[in-house]
Amino acid sequence: MAGATAREWAGTSEPARSPGAPRVMRADARRNHGRLLAEARSAFAEHGTDTSLEDVARRAGVGIGTLYRHFPNRHALMSAVFEEAVSDLLARSRELLDAPEPCTALVRWLREIITHAGEYRGLARALMSASRDEGSHLARCSGPMREAGSALLLRAQESGAVRPDVSIGDLLQLTNAIALAAEETADDPALADRLLNLTLRGLKP
Repeated sequence: MAGATAREWAGTSEPARSPGAPRVMRADARRNHGRLLAEARSAFAEHGTDTSLEDVARRAGVGIGTLYRHFPNRHALMSAVFEEAVSDLLARSRELLDAPEPCTALVRWLREIITHAGEYRGLARALMSASRDEGSHLARCSGPMREAGSALLLRAQESGAVRPDVSIGDLLQLTNAIALAAEETADDPALADRLLNLTLRGLKP
């Protein structure tokens, strides 16, 4: 994983390997990595994504230096935590490519993004911010999401259900904004659906 130091990888006694081939993480480093991810998921769910990284390290039973060796910054840790959700969303996008109503399929996928983003308070805001920083770990994981969304959007556009000038970047930013609005208006659970319905009206020619 990004951020791990040479001391956490197999030593010099490992078999010769071709240049550029990845090293295998040692067992103790793998355990630390797994504990950090598990505790980060728990802490983010309980306290939001701005929770103390020192607390995450303490809960995992390691020092803050070990956390930073595995995850060099908060966005790197958030990206790793969100990786499973991204995999689910990518798989879901492939399923929806066969849906009979392309526009409905697109909006359904956007709704699922909102649901996933809502699992961790602060994630939607971080995703919006990271979209403007291509060097962010969160921004890097958005590439496959853009590709998946683009396929759904193109299908909806080709069916005539969505205007041709709509971009997937704008749609994803709008989706994150809806997720953020829903997060900050917890007493109105129907808000996200209402805003998505308004979005659907704006997508139509």
